[in-house]
Amino acid sequence: MSTLETRIAQGKGDAPADKVLRGGKIFDLMTGELLDGDIAICGDTIVGIMDSYDAAEVIDVTGLILVPGFIDTHLHIESSLVTPFEFDRCVGPRGVTTAICDPHEIANVIGSDGIRYFQQASEHTLMDIKVQLSSCVPSTHMETAGAELHAPEIAALKGHASGLGLAEFMNYPGVIFRDTGCMEKLALFEGGHIDGHCPLLTGKDLNAYISAGIRTEHEATSAEEALEKLRKGMRVLIREGSVSKDLHALQPLLSERTAPYMCLCTDDRNPLDIGEHGHLDYMIRELIRLGTPTLAAYRAASLSAAEAFGLKDRGQIAPGKRADIVALRSLEACDAQMVMAGGVVVTDAAFAARQIVPPVGRRSVKAPTVSATDFRHRGNKVETDVIGIREGQILTDHLHEDIEIADGDKRPDPARDLIRIAVVERHGKNGNIATGFVKGFGLKAGAIASTVCHDHHNIACVGASYDDMAVAANRLSDIEGGFVVVKDGAVLAELALPVAGLMSLEPFEVVRDALEQLRAAATSLGVTLEEPFLQLAFLALPVIPALKITDRGMVDVVKFEIIS
Repeated sequence: MSTLETRIAQGKGDAPADKVLRGGKIFDLMTGELLDGDIAICGDTIVGIMDSYDAAEVIDVTGLILVPGFIDTHLHIESSLVTPFEFDRCVGPRGVTTAICDPHEIANVIGSDGIRYFQQASEHTLMDIKVQLSSCVPSTHMETAGAELHAPEIAALKGHASGLGLAEFMNYPGVIFRDTGCMEKLALFEGGHIDGHCPLLTGKDLNAYISAGIRTEHEATSAEEALEKLRKGMRVLIREGSVSKDLHALQPLLSERTAPYMCLCTDDRNPLDIGEHGHLDYMIRELIRLGTPTLAAYRAASLSAAEAFGLKDRGQIAPGKRADIVALRSLEACDAQMVMAGGVVVTDAAFAARQIVPPVGRRSVKAPTVSATDFRHRGNKVETDVIGIREGQILTDHLHEDIEIADGDKRPDPARDLIRIAVVERHGKNGNIATGFVKGFGLKAGAIASTVCHDHHNIACVGASYDDMAVAANRLSDIEGGFVVVKDGAVLAELALPVAGLMSLEPFEVVRDALEQLRAAATSLGVTLEEPFLQLAFLALPVIPALKITDRGMVDVVKFEIIS
């Protein structure tokens, strides 16, 4: 029999199913009821429910509740600081069976080769990784990235089985004002799927942006903002990352009425945060704890996500759907006891059987050797633009502080929480070094530095000591990128990220432990932020209001220009 005929025969019971899940109850995302009966599976597809089936393999799930596998609708796997294979191993057992990723972090470092690496990896992971094609490499003209992707390069990447469409279109001014390059990229996907990224956009500007065919939005940070975008036809993705935490603000909007049009995503979440709190499982638990109807939470995590991205083959435990199934002790606890992805039970043995694609992007840090004097901040007036951190958000405030000039330099003032921030170009293009001030770290001494610096991924460094900043920045070249904490010339903690300066080659458990040591080292310098390294990374992203810094200088994002 053909595969089609086999599925039909097994669904009808004329032939034994390949696998049967027996003894559990199915959480029906149509009615909210708990349904009895076996789940029959043929290959990677569910072929029967609510009945009794024979099978070659029977899996006992007695006492458990069965829900569809979770779909992370927008994330950058690179921000988990591990390879796609370790990400698979990290979050798959928590119930994530589909991850819709945008590999624009690695693309900003090594271009198309980075996207092809993710496409190839997606062919071998247990979870289904969907690879959107990065739309904004670099995100704007106000930064130096390691590569540029124009419409012809993006077109050459189309056609892979993992593709769904064009990833988040961050250059919203380019869309609204019909920039030629933006129009060429959008035209490639006209009538297809295009992900959005338009923080705080409203009114006619938002109308214009959506008119480009852009369908989703994960940057809404208030219920008011999200409601306007829902009313205008966008699917709103509730985001809860390691830095961008919008769940509590948007939770009141998620109801059984709105759930078909709202989804869940993490965007950027690291193994330490996943280990301490969870991934999409954490979001589901927290939504229910805050009062979201259980049915709405699980719809947003699976069926609504599938519908939003045109994935008609998943999101529900029903015949004809992909066998992505999570077995839970309770819906409220969202505590995965067994996970099946595409008909394969997620186990250590299944992970070990995968074919691993060799990593790319080695030796990508080509930064100049810096000295303490490179971090001086010159100026001829005391009034100074200062980046104001909002903990738990990637939005920043544009502050103004008076900072005295001494010997031609405006020095850090830890007593006022005014510390130096610098970005050092690390792709070997021009050696740019830009400096400024940031408020909100709480740092009293030393320095921390990183090559995870969205989206251009140059070296970002903050410090109270120019000498320590130089040691930290130079150390990143030695270890092929990563995170470093320095005090009095000594490295207190570090994590090497040799894959494009973004991802470790170690297991996620090793990365998690290293992040604990880095956080402790940062705390010893006075840092008060829970996630100082990812918070630092977003201070260099010039598409998120209000004030940012790149290797070309301080950027007024509202005016979309570099401050002279």
